[in-house]
Amino acid sequence: MFGMPGGIEWIVILIVALLIFGKRLPEVMKSMGRGIVEFKKGVKGVEDDVEEAMDKDPGKLASSDSSNEKVETENKEESKEMKG
Repeated sequence: MFGMPGGIEWIVILIVALLIFGKRLPEVMKSMGRGIVEFKKGVKGVEDDVEEAMDKDPGKLASSDSSNEKVETENKEESKEMKG
């Protein structure tokens, strides 16, 4: 039902874009392209960091979870002592 625009639809979209942006259209498209490239670089960087952390020491992630639980338990006990 709804798919990619056909030839006529692309022409209409181009005409509307030209009317809205006029002479600035190439500049707007360049800025959009740069934004997309920066977004992709950021996503790739995060993916690389996660993969590096997993490759480095997958057991460390599991042990850090248990150490976080210990800290949370200690903090709860300290707050109970301060209140009581």
